Amino acid sequence: MTTRVPGGRLHDVDAIRGFALLGIFAVNVTFMASGYPGNLVTDPDFTSGLDDAVRTFSSVFVDMKFYVLFSFLFGYSFTLQMTAASRAGAAFPARMLRRIGGLFVLGALHTVFLYGGDILTTYAVACLALLLLRKVADRTALRIAAALYTLVLISLVASALLVDRSAFLPGEAEALANGEEATQALLGGWTANIGEHLAGLPLLVLQAVTLQGPTALALFLLGMVAGRRQWLNRAWGNEPVLRRIQWIGFPIGLVGAAVYAASGGNGNTLGVAASVSTAPLLAAAYVATLLRIMHNPRTSVVRAALAPAGRMALTNYLAQSAVGLIAFTGIGFGLAGTFSPLALFAFVLAVFAAQLAASAFWLRRFRYGSVEWALRWLTNAHRPAFVARTDRVHDVEDGARRPDHASSA
Repeated sequence: MTTRVPGGRLHDVDAIRGFALLGIFAVNVTFMASGYPGNLVTDPDFTSGLDDAVRTFSSVFVDMKFYVLFSFLFGYSFTLQMTAASRAGAAFPARMLRRIGGLFVLGALHTVFLYGGDILTTYAVACLALLLLRKVADRTALRIAAALYTLVLISLVASALLVDRSAFLPGEAEALANGEEATQALLGGWTANIGEHLAGLPLLVLQAVTLQGPTALALFLLGMVAGRRQWLNRAWGNEPVLRRIQWIGFPIGLVGAAVYAASGGNGNTLGVAASVSTAPLLAAAYVATLLRIMHNPRTSVVRAALAPAGRMALTNYLAQSAVGLIAFTGIGFGLAGTFSPLALFAFVLAVFAAQLAASAFWLRRFRYGSVEWALRWLTNAHRPAFVARTDRVHDVEDGARRPDHASSA
């Protein structure tokens, strides 16, 4: 049965969010460590068969899947926020507007100073729409979600068929030169890095408007419906539906991911459309698999390991960007352009393992991650307790935490 702490906090939701953190970092770090991926070309220093195999693995199993999962969890936790506000007798719209404002400011600061691929600002804007749609019936929410997703897919296919991308994108030689220039910018100090982040704002806004914003809202709505019906709250891990999700989600999701990888990833719009259309199924299969693992007595330790990181996911998300900044830019160790794809995966696993340990250590002493605590203060308009109570009982509103974090994936 789904494990809860005494105050009703769901460990499953936290653990799934923690798992998604790993995938988000694996995607984001490629852009933190080199200027070539952002220019849609391969670093000429890493073109071996092993390098290509690792990049293909990432394209198939990681890229564009975990952003979907975070968006779903955001919508799911939105309903927990509503329940918490109702229990507290507080006005939910006012609470959520303060939270949205805080999230947007954090995203803007994150974009300027840490990582130009931020998603927090997009989530904040999309959440405004979710707030307006919070009272629609489940069927209406699902129809709107389907319409948004269909619109995104149609626009991608139309763009691939009707727009000559070569007229807008540089040739390979120019793209390689741009990649080298971007890598050198990473090796600079604050001025160079902030300049690169600001220079990428037009593309970030374009992606938010045409792809990430609409898909995020669609998945917010799906997550909201799932939260209303308490799908994750009621999971035992042995439901037949979990196996059906795996049998459907893995084959279809992996076929779409393979098409995406084989067609050149983000450099091919039809490939992106294939991934966008099937990524939710693969993400659902991941969740079904994780639920089965976490509710198996022999492997339930997985939930215990992941849940603390997911419970302070906003802090961990921003910390990942800070680690990337320190490791790869000239502000810190200046390692940009020196990591092979395999070494970068090892780096991700090492950092994430450290975050798992640090999150568990922190939450034995404090009730929230540091950034979660500050955002909670703003949301509720009063300062919450910070030090953990000795009886380890958390109030029911703890269950309302949603992913105040995420990134493009």
